[in-house]
Amino acid sequence: WGGEVVNSEPDGEHTSTQMGSGHFPDEGFGKASYFRNIQVVDGSNNLRAPKGLGIYTEASKCYDVQKGYNSAWGNYFYFGGPGKNEDCS
Repeated sequence: WGGEVVNSEPDGEHTSTQMGSGHFPDEGFGKASYFRNIQVVDGSNNLRAPKGLGIYTEASKCYDVQKGYNSAWGNYFYFGGPGKNEDCS
């Protein structure tokens, strides 16, 4: 699960393309994009919570991700960002 923004321009400047809603994960519900109740299908065709769920980002001032767990949403993560901005070039 996740997102990717690719900039193939040779100058190396980061793209202004937003990810998700364009809001950072710490803005939370109602602003940031999210996946919730994340599950995988096992070999017996049963839904299971994934084990060892990790997160990764290369440009956290442009885009970021935060994971969590609660009884209502199960495993979830918020993700996104505005792309190129005054803190991310």
